[in-house]
Amino acid sequence: MMLEDIAREIRKDIMITAYRGKSGHLASAFSAVEIMTALYFGGILRYDKNNPDWAERDKVIVSKGHASLVLYSILKRIGYITPGQLHSFCQPGSHLGGEPKYRDIPGVEATTGSLGHGLSFAVGIALANQLDARESHTYVLLGDGECQEGSVWEAALSAAHHGLGSLTVILDRNKLQAMGNTEEILKLDSLEEKWQGFGWDVENVDGHDIGKLVMVLGKDREEFREQPKVIIADTVKGKGVSFMEQVPIWHYRMPNPQEMEIVRKELGITERELQE
Repeated sequence: MMLEDIAREIRKDIMITAYRGKSGHLASAFSAVEIMTALYFGGILRYDKNNPDWAERDKVIVSKGHASLVLYSILKRIGYITPGQLHSFCQPGSHLGGEPKYRDIPGVEATTGSLGHGLSFAVGIALANQLDARESHTYVLLGDGECQEGSVWEAALSAAHHGLGSLTVILDRNKLQAMGNTEEILKLDSLEEKWQGFGWDVENVDGHDIGKLVMVLGKDREEFREQPKVIIADTVKGKGVSFMEQVPIWHYRMPNPQEMEIVRKELGITERELQE
């Protein structure tokens, strides 16, 4: 299956899961679909489908934990969780809550959701790998709104200071956060200059072009670096559903019945798939 086809299936899974759970940060998950598809299915990430605890695995930390549905959908596709577990999302007794929880869910490398802390977890993991001379790589999916948190920049300083070349941040730059545009709430640009100033290598990419994402991530993986790297991925929040794209209210909202009909048509979801 082509990577673009996988991304389409993941978007469908995200919507179906949220519909059944009556909850979920849809727009935030949709903006990261191509990023996560490239990482997990583009030959970048080293993991064992039969052993989520493989000691030499690469690790992915979804720092923007409210986008958990994109991670859960991928973990189902890998086989770390079952379709039944995925569809228990936000139901009583389920391990799959709105934010991912470490140890409860195979493939979740850190408990996130309190924004601004995922990079700190990743710095600790990457530093431990460096001290143990492991070849494992650490990846962080970071939201741009998170970059308004001071803890992100403390972690960025530490990563550069320790020369963590096996650490890569993929910054989901959709320019929206819960209450509006990032540049109106607390201006971030130029993010490229900021990360460079903190001692990081920086590259920009279209966050919805899977081919380019695979190329950039593959090059990052192959080259030897003494410094950490951030890939700034320009994305569209709510990508894939016309009325959600770049509309702040969809950070929280779920579609009503009339809107669901539009969603079904645009994502190619059948009524049977919704109800099974």
